[in-house]
Amino acid sequence: MFGELRDADISVQRACALTGTSRATYYRRAKPVGPRHGPWLPRTPPPQALSTAERDRVLAVLNSPVYADLAIPQVWARELDAGRYHCSMSTMYRIARAAGQSRERRRLATHPPRVRPELVATGPGQVWSQGPGKVVMVPDLDRLE
Repeated sequence: MFGELRDADISVQRACALTGTSRATYYRRAKPVGPRHGPWLPRTPPPQALSTAERDRVLAVLNSPVYADLAIPQVWARELDAGRYHCSMSTMYRIARAAGQSRERRRLATHPPRVRPELVATGPGQVWSQGPGKVVMVPDLDRLE
């Protein structure tokens, strides 16, 4: 019915008033947006992204025996001095990280997990509590003898 009113050159405002629908509903149905929820669409790689062959070549340069003990900025600078530019330094880091070759090289302290104290009572009156934060242990006098 709405389409017939619009075909008869009646304005959207008047056609909405005659049919009892709001103009927002008309415009929402006239131009549907599509799905708004759901998983993200896969991202297309940019056109200037390195191909897999170029990435393999950069990884081969990083793994070469000449640069085995050097950091990525040193490898990048030496290759640039030799007149070879493969990619940016950050791209070299990304390629090395994707290959599992970039990590924290400092010796970081690993602390053992904190063990919660366990209060074991074998009878009444062995463990006393003085509130939510402080627990007082009462020694078993039979064990001290």
